[in-house]
Amino acid sequence: MRPVYGSCLVVIAAFSVACGDDGGDSVLVPNPLTNPDDGPPAGNQNQEATCDVPAEAGLEDVSNPTTVVGDGTAESCTSDAFVEAVAKGGVITFDCGPDDVIITLDRTAKVFNDTGPVIVIDGGGKVTLSGAGNHRILYMNTCDEAQRWTTSHCDNQDHPRLSVQNITLIDASSKREEEYRGGGAIWARGGRLKIINTRFFNNVTEEEGITVGGGAVRALSQFEGRPVYLVNTTFGGGEGLGNRASNGGAISSIGVSWTILNSMFTHNDGVDVATPSGSEGGGKGGAIFNDGNTMTLDICGTRIQHNEANVHGSAIFFVTNDHSGNIVIDRSVITDNVGGSWYPTYPQISGHDDTPIDVTDSVIE
Repeated sequence: MRPVYGSCLVVIAAFSVACGDDGGDSVLVPNPLTNPDDGPPAGNQNQEATCDVPAEAGLEDVSNPTTVVGDGTAESCTSDAFVEAVAKGGVITFDCGPDDVIITLDRTAKVFNDTGPVIVIDGGGKVTLSGAGNHRILYMNTCDEAQRWTTSHCDNQDHPRLSVQNITLIDASSKREEEYRGGGAIWARGGRLKIINTRFFNNVTEEEGITVGGGAVRALSQFEGRPVYLVNTTFGGGEGLGNRASNGGAISSIGVSWTILNSMFTHNDGVDVATPSGSEGGGKGGAIFNDGNTMTLDICGTRIQHNEANVHGSAIFFVTNDHSGNIVIDRSVITDNVGGSWYPTYPQISGHDDTPIDVTDSVIE
């Protein structure tokens, strides 16, 4: 099953796979569902995916790439070629031959802040990037001097504007990261982040900690508080394909707004292995973990199902320190998530009693 973009599909099967160890130096057992030919497709993969996508959340133009990874063969699409392309910046595409390809990285690809302002990574629906259970896949940090400071206000600058699109990210791990923790597949601070038509399978980060998380994606300090866009994107999508973290099995952030359109979160785990059920600590947000100050979580045309947390927010954990911000849920389904929850009105969502939740044409049960 190839990735499908722009059509409406219903994922009706739950896949069971045999997975290898996701940490240490062990050899991973090949997972047939991490090949782009298999697993749930990216793009309108559920019946709820009926929401319009604003222009700024759309695909970036890749007709004139800065770098093309590969020379037409799978063998030419190497870890070195991809890491060097990301370091160079600009628009990155792939020419890996006619078949789908998995590029196994031997280190994290890092964005340099002076190589934009627009940076695009477009897999053309045929490329999978693997962290091999040992590495984060992609790192961007405007406040990391090693990635070159470009302004005097690194926590609020409009670049780089990073778009990840038409690609699959698998088997990444940030467990070995000591300074910038969380974000198993992607860790992004500053500028802007946008993810479109992308799939995240079996990505992990630390499994204990009060606020660390984001099995797939961790986002911080977006320019002017503008949202991270997730569009037509799958996190998990079937049994054995989910992402895992102490908090926010799929995504986590501090003080960041999100706009999530026509996407799917299933079988992700926000489970703190050091925190018993019902205790304080990690284990918050089976799919989504949002903490910090003023922010908005805007969800439309999205299914959040079969995720798990062992403390709070089996589907969503949303807490603002200043009791500001709000949640908007439209034409979405949130159901069958497992674990703790507190909210006076909606199950599977944990947040302050005074956080407004505006729900229209949706199922939350």
